[in-house]
Amino acid sequence: MMPTRTRILLAALLITFFAVGSVRAENWPQFRGPGGRGVSHETDIPLKWSNTENIAWKTNIPGEGWSSPVVFGDRVFVTTATQDGVSCHAICIDRKTGRVLWNTEVVQQTPRKKRRENSYASPTPVADDDRVYVVFGDGSVAALDMDGSVLWTNREIKFYSHHGLGASPILDDGRLIMPFDGSSDGENNRVGWKIPWDKGVVMAYDSETGGVAWRGRRGLSRLAHVTPAVLGTGKSRRILSNAGDVVQAFDPAGGKLLWSVYSKGEGVTPSLITGGGLIFTSSGFEAPTIRAIRPGGKGDVTKTHIAWEQKKGVPTLASLLYLEPHLYAITADGVVACFQGKTGELVSQNRVGGKHWASPIYADGHIYFVNEEGLTTVIKASPKFEIVARNNIPEHTQATPAISQGQIFLRTAGKLYCIGK
Repeated sequence: MMPTRTRILLAALLITFFAVGSVRAENWPQFRGPGGRGVSHETDIPLKWSNTENIAWKTNIPGEGWSSPVVFGDRVFVTTATQDGVSCHAICIDRKTGRVLWNTEVVQQTPRKKRRENSYASPTPVADDDRVYVVFGDGSVAALDMDGSVLWTNREIKFYSHHGLGASPILDDGRLIMPFDGSSDGENNRVGWKIPWDKGVVMAYDSETGGVAWRGRRGLSRLAHVTPAVLGTGKSRRILSNAGDVVQAFDPAGGKLLWSVYSKGEGVTPSLITGGGLIFTSSGFEAPTIRAIRPGGKGDVTKTHIAWEQKKGVPTLASLLYLEPHLYAITADGVVACFQGKTGELVSQNRVGGKHWASPIYADGHIYFVNEEGLTTVIKASPKFEIVARNNIPEHTQATPAISQGQIFLRTAGKLYCIGK
């Protein structure tokens, strides 16, 4: 029998090993990863690759879809639509090998109008220990188990938007939260798009049954494609959600609208983020503005809770990235801007080029920007602009990458790439 001190030392080393391993093996369970912040806490992430170098595997994805990959354990999930958008699928891929474990048709839909750049499977899934939740272009919501069986569907929302559907769901305390900010399919299609209306809603579904837990009513707003976020914990927790013309907070218990800020703009795509005691938003098209908002208050707090506004370097497609004390953004035409998070002061502005749909992500001291042509520019996470690498997979790309277990998962128009060892 080994000495007691040796056993204690060995146990401590094993605990340390598994603790470090658990930190390294971080899930990326929703759009932009844990908390939707675009931040990975893992290290030793690939910096350089091509379509033939430093690729662990690549897997063909049938149909069309711009949902971003999510990773939970050794499973990677994406959605897609085949048959010109009619057949809606959830796909599970083995993280280690790239083998498709299952490909389940979840629902069939009647494809409606969308922008050419959008797809009928743009909402990114969200996963937990037991299930993966998916949303498709007509407003269909569903849950599947880890074997690919459909557990429930909810098709109460008959969604229509001049742009199509682009927002993604999140999970909060046993509920699936999904905004539907569309526009009118009546004679005047400007209603809800160019003209505010009162049909925007934030839905909460019971994650076990798919039943509607509550409907959060926005009041007057316009179309958007924004993934919500959770602010705070316990009784102080709030569901944050912005759409055309509004940034809002809802009570997670019953969906009551608690406060709202006017933020002029429509077609809002960048998702809000929080940091340093502020909420950072981009107002979308029409009057592009970055706004920093102090949370709290009741009712319309526009006049009292806007901390600062900035009209330079405003992203209209990609979401913001907050790395204390700085806020980073990339414009649609590929200009990276760095701001002081507390004041909005522009620190630096540099061009990386290309059109950018994908949102930036951070890992291990670096920020990754993926443009439409599949070129990823990696820079140091610093107010002083410094390019570390440019990596090209020359395929059309609009999805935001995922990071998990030391690997990067990048979706192109026809494939899913696993970058790394």
